[in-house]
Amino acid sequence: MKKKLFSILICVTLIASLLLTGCGQAKQPTGNQTTTTPSPSQTGGATNAGPLGERPADGWTFGYTCMDGTNPFFVILEKTIREEVEKRGDKLITTDPANDVNRQITQIEDMITQGIDAIFLNPAEAEGILPALDMLKEAGVPILNFDTEIAELSYAFSYVGSDNYNAGYVCGLDLVKKVPQGGKIIILNSPTMNSINDREKGFRDAIEGKGFEIVAVQDAKGNLEVAMKIAEDLLQAHSDIVAIFGGNDPTALGALAAANAAGLKDVLIYGVDGSPDIKAELARGDSLIEGSGAQSPINIAKISVEVMYKYLAGEKVDSRYPVETFLITSENVKEYGTDSWQ
Repeated sequence: MKKKLFSILICVTLIASLLLTGCGQAKQPTGNQTTTTPSPSQTGGATNAGPLGERPADGWTFGYTCMDGTNPFFVILEKTIREEVEKRGDKLITTDPANDVNRQITQIEDMITQGIDAIFLNPAEAEGILPALDMLKEAGVPILNFDTEIAELSYAFSYVGSDNYNAGYVCGLDLVKKVPQGGKIIILNSPTMNSINDREKGFRDAIEGKGFEIVAVQDAKGNLEVAMKIAEDLLQAHSDIVAIFGGNDPTALGALAAANAAGLKDVLIYGVDGSPDIKAELARGDSLIEGSGAQSPINIAKISVEVMYKYLAGEKVDSRYPVETFLITSENVKEYGTDSWQ
């Protein structure tokens, strides 16, 4: 009887031991064993597309989309990205939605069908582009967001763009210095473009409490022709303004055309970009264009490409890469030239 009880006890002990090692906590690695890194879904981390592994034998295929491919800023930016990509033996597919976010979504869907590996993306609308971002995420296409922020930056692995707040702020500071008595101001903005929203905020902060009154704010959509038509109407009602702030250089040039047509002589017009056309106006010395919060599309493009390749190589990248902005006026325009971008 004792022998039977002893045998039963041994069996129970063995079974308990097996259960503990087989179904309880995992065995600790020994010798040359290695542990497996959990996937993002296992750890609860981000599910956005990550590095795509080794470069294909025929090279990477990148997509490129910006809000307006005819804007001189984006013309040079696209040209620089293309040169940087192609000199590495890779391919760039470019589309132009002409400021139409629905067209941009359709074009992005088509690029996904063409098999792009990653995309350089500037949205026509920060919020409106979200359906396309969902499609890119579903397709596993990494997004490098540039110049204008998308509404949900978590979709992109990184953002590269100018310090837009400062670009507007330096314009405001210059206005305060040159018109210390204050006065009435018109702002031509573009609410769907986060970059222009940031510039407007910087400008407003710089002039706050300095005696200025904003008598009109209108959406010029970042477009020269639209800005000119809006400014023509506004100037009929507000001929006593002291300044116009345009969210970009095409907007400022549209305001300039309207102010010239109205025969105004004492209005200071500011833009943002530092484009060759604006610098040519500044170099004349008698233009109503007073300054531009300058940025560098060339630097934005080159940094965007560097960040893209760093990410695809599996290296760590920052979530944001701000690019310096500064004021160009008639006093320093010779330092930057008028026939090209800085």
